Parts: sequence; C-alpha cells; structure tokens
Amino acid sequence: MNKAPVVTAAQLPAGLSARLLLAAAAILLALMSIPQASRAQGIVRGAQEGSYEGNRIAGPVGGAVGGVVGAGVGGAVGAVEGVLGIPHRHYRHRCHGYYDGYHRFHCYR
Repeated sequence: MNKAPVVTAAQLPAGLSARLLLAAAAILLALMSIPQASRAQGIVRGAQEGSYEGNRIAGPVGGAVGGVVGAGVGGAVGAVEGVLGIPHRHYRHRCHGYYDGYHRFHCYR
C-alpha cells in the first residue's frame, strides 16, 4: 500500500506577519491609484470658474453658489471624461482672423 506524502502549509518567513503583508498590499494598491487621482482636477477648476462668474454676476452670494455648482459640474464632467477616456478638446480656428465686438470670429482668408 502506497502512502501519500504529507503536505504542510507554507510558513511565512520569520519576522513577517499577515498584517504586515496586508499593509504592504494596501500601500501598493494606493500608489497604483495615484495617476487616476489627477483626473479630479475638474472639481477645482469648476469651483474656481463658478465662483468667479457667480461673484461677477451676483456678488458674494453668487460667488458662493457658483463655486458649489461649478465644483459639482466640473467633477461630474471630469469623472465622465476620465471614466470614458474622452479627451478634452479645445476649439481652434483653422484660419487667421479676429473677434468682433459681438465676440464672433471672422476669417481673413
């Protein structure tokens, strides 16, 4: 009759505990997620632009409300663009020209 060999569980090296390994894994996961946090800049810029426009139009109360609304909208747009991978494109004119008094662009050629 053949006897099966006895298999034992692997032991951690001396000085390492399960908590230490779990903490190291958590730190590694946090470091891997840092580049994704850079996409949250829409919140800050949205709050800045919203508070500026609100303050310009409706005074201090408008600035406070504009900052809150701008942070919400900026965060939502930044999150959607970040999750879907949509690049933020700026509109550029393909011709040389000028803006008139009504903020309309006119081409020379």
